[in-house]
Amino acid sequence: MRRLSELALGASGRVLEIQVSGASGQRLLAMGLLPGSAFRVVAVAPMGDPLTVESMGRRISLRRSDAAGVEVELD
Repeated sequence: MRRLSELALGASGRVLEIQVSGASGQRLLAMGLLPGSAFRVVAVAPMGDPLTVESMGRRISLRRSDAAGVEVELD
């Protein structure tokens, strides 16, 4: 299993589990990054942080520290 923070631009797969606590974790869930949802990494900032993923028709930018708490499986 891999972490979302480890993925490169263009990677895609499914979210397995979100292990981000507090407001950041709730924000990810509210924005559509849910366990079982498909995603694709669509942008990475020049310095590597933040990264942008597309899931359920929405684009979500998140810090690598938050992305490290998202367990994924690749397609």
